Amino acid sequence: MVRKRRAFLPGYFYHIVCRGNRKEPLFLQDSDFRVFFYILNQIHEKYPFEIASYCLMTNHYHLQLRPLDPQLSISKIMSLLNKRYASYYNNRYGLTGHVFEKRFFAQLIEPKIGMLEVSYYIHLNPVTAGIVKKCKSYPWSSSHLYYNPLKKIPPFMNLNSILNLYQGSDPQKRANYLQSLQTKMLEATLPEIND
Repeated sequence: MVRKRRAFLPGYFYHIVCRGNRKEPLFLQDSDFRVFFYILNQIHEKYPFEIASYCLMTNHYHLQLRPLDPQLSISKIMSLLNKRYASYYNNRYGLTGHVFEKRFFAQLIEPKIGMLEVSYYIHLNPVTAGIVKKCKSYPWSSSHLYYNPLKKIPPFMNLNSILNLYQGSDPQKRANYLQSLQTKMLEATLPEIND
């Protein structure tokens, strides 16, 4: 049975989520995360896209992504990324068969508030999962790039797609974004109070 082609609006960011088959791990060692980024960079060189935020968890990953070429489909980028990573993963661990659960999830992100909310959600994933107390402590998320302006930014990243939603100088924009992220982080870790 042929799957229905999905239509993507050019120029918009999408929230992309991919899960391991049967929710099994996609990343078993630090080297797996590094290979994923290597493949992402290779694809970016041929098919330019930009990512506003990302988070690689053990059994799934999130990308806030948009192609730079309006003719380029997100499906093309994701097909290359998942096929190459699955090939690496199966070869590395002596496995066969599916690595990913199903087709990637993709949701259109509304400009401005939508962009911020998705970025917060992605960066807070390790906090809400109880892996770390602060999102900047998680090494496989783009949050550390927002916290540290001296970090080398990967070529596929565009922090300004988030930071330019704030007013002021670059340090002011970063401070405002991080203050909002901190507020969201506190909300995510506070226990619920039942009346």
